[in-house]
Amino acid sequence: MVETGRKYVFDFDSTLTRVEALDVLAEMTLQGNPKREEIVAEIQHITNLGIDGDISFTESLERRIRLLNANKSDLENLVVELRQKISKSIASNKDFFHEFAEDIYVISCGFKEFIDPIVAEYNIPSDRVYANTFTFDEEGNITGFDETNVLASHNGKIECLKRLDLDGEVQVIGDGYSDYVMREAGIAHKFFAYTENVHREKATNNADHVAPNLDEFLFVNDLPRNLSYPKNRIKILLLENVHPAAFDNLSEEGFSVELVKHSLPEEELIERIKGVHVLGIRSKTQVTQKVLEAADKLLVVGAFCIGTTQIDLDYSKKKGVVVFNAPYSNTRSVVELAIGQTIMLMRSIFPRSTEIHNGEWNKTAIGSQEVRGKNLGIVGYGNIGKQMSVLAEAMGMRVYYYDVADQLALGNAVKCSTLEDLLSISDVVTLHIDDNKANKNFIGEREINQMKDGAKLINLSRGFVVDIEALAAALKSGKLGGAAIDVYPSEPRSNGEFSTPLQGLSNVILTPHIGGSTEEAQRDIADFVPNKIMDYINSGNTVDAVNFPNIRLPKQNKAHRFLHIHKNVPGIMAKINEVLAKYGLNISGQYLSTDPDVGYVITDLDKEYDKDVIKALKKIENTIKFRVLY
Repeated sequence: MVETGRKYVFDFDSTLTRVEALDVLAEMTLQGNPKREEIVAEIQHITNLGIDGDISFTESLERRIRLLNANKSDLENLVVELRQKISKSIASNKDFFHEFAEDIYVISCGFKEFIDPIVAEYNIPSDRVYANTFTFDEEGNITGFDETNVLASHNGKIECLKRLDLDGEVQVIGDGYSDYVMREAGIAHKFFAYTENVHREKATNNADHVAPNLDEFLFVNDLPRNLSYPKNRIKILLLENVHPAAFDNLSEEGFSVELVKHSLPEEELIERIKGVHVLGIRSKTQVTQKVLEAADKLLVVGAFCIGTTQIDLDYSKKKGVVVFNAPYSNTRSVVELAIGQTIMLMRSIFPRSTEIHNGEWNKTAIGSQEVRGKNLGIVGYGNIGKQMSVLAEAMGMRVYYYDVADQLALGNAVKCSTLEDLLSISDVVTLHIDDNKANKNFIGEREINQMKDGAKLINLSRGFVVDIEALAAALKSGKLGGAAIDVYPSEPRSNGEFSTPLQGLSNVILTPHIGGSTEEAQRDIADFVPNKIMDYINSGNTVDAVNFPNIRLPKQNKAHRFLHIHKNVPGIMAKINEVLAKYGLNISGQYLSTDPDVGYVITDLDKEYDKDVIKALKKIENTIKFRVLY
């Protein structure tokens, strides 16, 4: 047993559980009642009036029980239901309740009949649970409550705690005003407003500390906990209007998330990034060396897109900042657009559409061809290129591909050994190459001249890979029969005016970098990237990191986890283990991955450790970042 000299007094409803138990009971007992929703809403309203102190608690209890129409037999089902509704952070810190059992009390205006069996599982015996009790008639119907119980009266919690006369510092943890009044009356030393389930202004405005979860309460009191650092203290800044699901996913996990609809220029980002642990961006925000220098707490950058050239990956690595992107989430969206553009270009749909918009009728088959039997050349045979290959072949196209890496052909696709070979035989060329700076003007005047006369070019990859001036000249001269361009060498930071030499040219489809901009893709990205971020924050996993050694870690099992990022120089591993041995720590698992620049060591320990070991590990020469996970 650990002695702290403190006593911890917990509320039950909306604190230990996520719900108000009488509200749940009402939902159960009023099944089939035509006025069920109306009565449940009224009970909830009365509950809130009582919790906020707007009516006396006695009145609140009397009015709710009259509406309940409940029987003793319903209480068993209520307990079953409440077991499923334990607050998330309470359930994850069960060890705290067992370890500090002697110092924990429950004082609730709820009822012992359903509280006792729930808290017994958390090692809190009935004699440390102070709550009301029901009265029943001969048929077991709930008729009321024991009015002699001090907790049945207004501000009964004050009197109850006063009678307990607890030694040491008394801390109250609850969600309502009735919990705060114990502090106000001077018989509790501190009041923690517990907001994991409900946020009540009256409670938070009068609290010594707001605890969005039990981890925060345990952290402030330096008590053993499931998480070494409460998630509500981890600040996440999401820019460029990323999908709201990303905000929801990260907020529900307990992080503090701020959403900004636009990108931020360097100077503004330098100011905003101070104190931020996670930065989420799309393609327009530039994460430069200066930004990374100012980022005093930054652990992760999440790119909610495929490209990462907007991030200084090398410097991120040197600072121990892990970068994740979304290499697969918008693949299908890009491919579908490329397939659609292939058909539109081959059929000269855009010139015909423009004519109709201008009041002209020009029904003709000239310059309109089926895609079946035509040659499609795919430059870049990665995730997008391969899927494009499969769909194009399903439409009857003959597929050729070129890639600098050795890629296995899918279906009947034919690999070309040189770019020139592919360009010379393709009726349509579609570009799906990465954002390597060496790919600038990958398709220029020389390459365009190698293409078939009248061929079509599609670019949904990167703006700088095509020489736009050379492309415009080839379209004007008739060398090329059409183009679909979604990306440009220079793109505006936000919506507004834009110009390109390709404007006004016939059979040219221009779109504003929307290849991956579908609701489905953005939703997938909003799930994928936050999952990678959370996996790294919560466990240290770096699988799919763009700039970091990849380590897939087993789930922690009752172990402490040390994460050590360092410059990749000889002897660091030996120094880490030397420190661990000096402090008598037993290693239950150790994982190392390196690249030419950095090393990443994860050590799981199966026993308590002296805090000084952390200082010693941080002091090891060439340490970049160190983090502890429980």
